[in-house]
Amino acid sequence: MLAATDSQPAKRFYDVIVIGSGIAGLTAAVGAARKWKVALISKSVLRDTTTFLAQGGIAAALSDQDSPQLHFEDTIRAGAGLCKEEAVRILVNEGPARVRELTEICPKFDRAGGDLVLGAEGAHSIPRIAHAGGDATGSVVASALEQAMESGSRVQVLENEFVVDLLTNGGHCIGAVSLNLKTGAFTLNFATATILATGGSGQVYSLTTNPRVATGDGMAMAYRAGATIGDMEFVQFHPTGLYSDQSPIFLITEALRGEGAYLLNNLGERFMMGVHPQAELGPRDVVVKEMLRQMNDSGQEYVYLDATHLDCTMLRERFPTVYERLQEKGYDLCHDRIPVAPVCHYMMGGVVTDVWGRSTLPGLYASGEVACTGVHGANRLASNSLLEGLVFSDRIVRDLDKYITSMEEEVRRLHIDLPGPAREGNRSEDVAASLRRLQKTMTADVATVRNEDGLMKALEELRAIHNSLKSPGADPDEYELYNLLTVAVHIVKAALLRTESRGAHLREDFPESDDEHWKHHVNFRLKTEAAEEE
Repeated sequence: MLAATDSQPAKRFYDVIVIGSGIAGLTAAVGAARKWKVALISKSVLRDTTTFLAQGGIAAALSDQDSPQLHFEDTIRAGAGLCKEEAVRILVNEGPARVRELTEICPKFDRAGGDLVLGAEGAHSIPRIAHAGGDATGSVVASALEQAMESGSRVQVLENEFVVDLLTNGGHCIGAVSLNLKTGAFTLNFATATILATGGSGQVYSLTTNPRVATGDGMAMAYRAGATIGDMEFVQFHPTGLYSDQSPIFLITEALRGEGAYLLNNLGERFMMGVHPQAELGPRDVVVKEMLRQMNDSGQEYVYLDATHLDCTMLRERFPTVYERLQEKGYDLCHDRIPVAPVCHYMMGGVVTDVWGRSTLPGLYASGEVACTGVHGANRLASNSLLEGLVFSDRIVRDLDKYITSMEEEVRRLHIDLPGPAREGNRSEDVAASLRRLQKTMTADVATVRNEDGLMKALEELRAIHNSLKSPGADPDEYELYNLLTVAVHIVKAALLRTESRGAHLREDFPESDDEHWKHHVNFRLKTEAAEEE
């Protein structure tokens, strides 16, 4: 995406660059800084992440009644046949140790009599969700990791610095180009190892629980650099987003259903009874599919979440964030049925990695939602996301010892031309209009239920948007738009290829799963010679 000019930008040199400041990025930075010179780059402030918004907790086999095998079986079952078993084994076996280490850094995990309080969530066969601050786990954990990172001096934190693209040389990733959002200046950040922890791409849809920064930057730049991306068709829609027409949508944690809240249709009936043995706590794809059927039958754009039969004191103490935010929106959790609808929440797909977080591009690692480790398959099990960031960032740090060597002198001498700050790109109003057009297209034709006609229409529209744009200048909004276009196109292409319904991917023209032909993954890689997928 970068065009040449005569200017030569500033250079920085590190052992490790971490891009992103959610749980995956913070864990990687804290761990790597014990031995290496590390930079953590965030395009916003550190706390502007999906992790910080996370209400749900962290799943792990922490009780005497639980076991990694049970957690493994639940994860595999939720993943609808596409989980990579080796990765899941690692997640559930290493997870308990990583969570216990986290509780030492973060002492605010909820306890009773000294023991962790473990909650129930969808598709888990046993309560195993550890929480901190009730329904504020993400912010509490992120704050603790930030403090751990700042207590040392080996991590250089670079906020409000947008990573535009990865740097490659000789088939290796050697760092990243960043744009300072205050000065408009580009910098070449060289490193032996680069770790993507940029999160997801919820902004590809009109309505999402994700923050404004979730624009698929890591997935798009990895693809442009030649890394493989995969499972892009699997976008998880969370069942209980507060019904609204403004994004980001307030998410009502699944833990509320774990405590006994019901889902009701417009007639006041519990519609998940008989649909799944765990009723409201069935896998997210199963719950969403039935919610859509109920909404279609009633002509109503939402169903209801009902906690009015539960103890009000418990609700206020256990879910303070949810209770207060609903009050701000005019609802009383103790006395009102809350209108909810499925909303874009999480990408199962992303940058394909092995079990050490290594992408197919040497020198480039990925962890967290940006990565496709294979642990989630076609549908993520609730509260496995924070755990994935913890486990695989830890594994990346351990793998760095094998990979990091002194940077070659030829890399230090590289001359790379970048666009100047004043380079003309697209008008801001055109960028904003194109973003709305993209989101409207994806929401209309590539959301919860898909078909060939809608997907073909969406692909044509996305190509038209791309063709209407000039090459980007030095504007972060333009880069985000191009990144979202890259992600959106590959979601559509993968959804067209997968002529079945599986997990979070629902095709109304192919309503059944087809293990014979489709129990495998769809991957894309940009060919070096010509920009084609394979």
